[in-house]
Formats: sequence, structure tokens, C-alpha cells
Amino acid sequence: VNVYTVLEKEHPTMKTTVKSAPFRAVMDRPRPEHKKPKKPALFWRILIQLLTVFGMAGTGFKLETEGMEKIAKGEPCLILMNHSCFLDMQIAYRALFPRAFCIVCTSDAFVGLGGLMNWVMRQIGCIPTQKFVTDVSLIKDMTYALKEMDTSILMYPEASYSFDGRCTALPRKMGVLMKRLGVPVVTVITQGAFARDPLYNMLQIRDVKVSAHVKCIATAEEVKELTVAELDRRLDEAFSFDNFAWQRDNRISIDVPYRADGLHRILYKCPHCGAENRMEGQGIHLTCRHCGKRWELTPLGELKAETGETEISHIPDWYRWEREQVKQDILEGRYRLDADVDIAMQVDYKAMYRVGKGRLVHDLDGFHLTGCDGKLHYTQKPTASHSLNSDFFWYEVG
Repeated sequence: VNVYTVLEKEHPTMKTTVKSAPFRAVMDRPRPEHKKPKKPALFWRILIQLLTVFGMAGTGFKLETEGMEKIAKGEPCLILMNHSCFLDMQIAYRALFPRAFCIVCTSDAFVGLGGLMNWVMRQIGCIPTQKFVTDVSLIKDMTYALKEMDTSILMYPEASYSFDGRCTALPRKMGVLMKRLGVPVVTVITQGAFARDPLYNMLQIRDVKVSAHVKCIATAEEVKELTVAELDRRLDEAFSFDNFAWQRDNRISIDVPYRADGLHRILYKCPHCGAENRMEGQGIHLTCRHCGKRWELTPLGELKAETGETEISHIPDWYRWEREQVKQDILEGRYRLDADVDIAMQVDYKAMYRVGKGRLVHDLDGFHLTGCDGKLHYTQKPTASHSLNSDFFWYEVG
């Protein structure tokens, strides 16, 4: 979540402040002081609601609700929203207004904004956290907002944008969190947002209408009565979307000449010859530069081979097939990444610090990162995190 998605237009300039500094000097920098969440005042809610009029112009936004009458007016709840594109934050404000809510956001969104903008981020309810790690202070902050401030919490459980139009892996036992918080659980699922601006497509906007479905999937009483497994099942059902299937089934035509640009970012392996990292998505075609096979991405979002068999027509199926290939490599002991890397660290909100170069190994034992002239030695077991964040051009840094 980045405040610029609210305060600017549909596509923010996603930049951050980057500085070079010695590793030891960065490690010695003081860490930010923890601050309790702020309840966003009505002024901020109205202001942001007005600003979304500009950011969402042309989206034809429509809102559907289901079961929301089960929640008392003003009753704080846990709001779980899918993460499709930069438009998500504006959709949330449009869908939930005038409800007050705090926003669980990635801590790097605060970096380099300066004192004033960091203050604004706090005033609109942002709660910074590190992604994909256990964060006890986050649970305390969420509980404080819900119980002490009587304010809802908006959270993106996927914690990263969907690449293939389906749900990114959710952390297991979200039901444990629901049980601990003890408030109603609401989901916000968007339609059209991913198709309008998929992350792989070089941030090129397509003319697609956007809607959102807001649903109460569990009241406070149900959260208390249901098992963790049952709550997880309800969440999985709500997040069982498939944006490419939605486009196909609803006959949403995206007939633009750049619709396949960047598609190789997610479809990197050829199902015809098996070559990796030789795919190229450009214009309306996806081409394997190793064997020469070419597929057209049709206006309805399906792949069709120009010659011969269409091995996989549904993009999420191709993406799943790639993941299964990696899984097989792991099971057979073949998987290994060994690469030279640039290393940057975040220890405060001043900047991202470039601390030097290193070597990253990723294999069955997890991650092993060394570098900074021998000063850095870091390991992380595979069980340390349920997922990782990857980005194609992170904050325009790389």
C-alpha cells in the first residue's frame, strides 16, 4: 500500500530514496521508534474519498455488498482485500466509506517520504509492518485499533500483487488471527482491476470497468463458534478468484496492441521445448526465442498457438505448470539458485541503503547470503516464511 495511490493519479511514480553506505554503518543506525496506530479523522476520510474521484475516473466503478447487514453500524471489523494493482487502495476507500479503518501496509512505503508525508501516512491510519515475517507488534497494533480505538483494520493477506490473476499464497491459519481479534470478518474482492492493470504488462492501463464485492464472511459470533479450519475455508473460498477466467466468461475484450507486453515475466518457460528464460511477450504475441513457437494472446485473455498444438491456453494454468516444474526440481534435488547480487537494506524510514555486493544461494537448505567484503553472513531456513515478495522493477530501483 502506498499513499501515492490515493494522493496521485491511477499510476503513481513508485520511487524511493536510495543511498550508499557501509554495511556496519547501516547496522549501527538507530531503528524507528514504534508508534501506536492513529484513527483516521473524518476530515482525512472525506479528503481521500474526494481524491479517488480523479484516480478512478473512467473505471465505471460499481459496488456490490452481501451480508453486511449482519454487522452493526460502526462495529469494527477485520477487512481482508485481494491485491490486484495500484488501484486497490482507492477501491477500498470507495467501497468502505465512511467507515474508519487503519491499513496494514509494508514498511518500505514509508521510506524517503520525509517527516510531513510520514505524518500523513500515520494520520490516515497506516500501520507499517515487515512482510512475510512474524511480527508480534503488528498483532498488538491491530488489537489496539480494534479494541481501544473502535476502528476497523484493512489488510491484504496476500501481501503482494497477484501475478497471474489468481490468489497469491495465503498464510495458513489466518483463522487463528481471526479468533484472536474476535471481530467480524469482511472480504473485499475486486473484478476488473487486475485486467485493467496487470503488473506484468509494463504498467499500461487498459479500458476495463472495475467493480468490487464486499461480503461479511463471519460475524463476531461465528468467529467465536467456528473452528480455525472452518474460518480458513471461508477465506479460501472468498479468495478463489481467477481474473483471466472472469475475463473469458464475461466476454471482456481487451483488444489493445500491447496486451502481451511483459507476459514473459510470468510465463518464462516454454511448454513446447522446455527452455527457460527464452520467452518474450511483446505486442499481442508470446514467443519462445529458443524453438521459435509463438502464441497469440487473444482479446479474451486466452493463448492460442499460431502453428501446431496449443499446449496451455489459460495463463494461470501455465503459471501453475511452471510452479509444478520447480516443485519437481526440488523433490529430485536439482533446484539451486546461485547468483551474484546487489544488496540493499532497510533499517529506518530515511532511505534504502546500498551496502555492497554479495552472493545469494537458494537451495533445499533455504537462503544463504554472503557479501559486503565478508561482513554479511545470513541464512534463512525454508520454513522461516510462507512466501517471499518479488517485484519486476521495485520502486524503480531494480
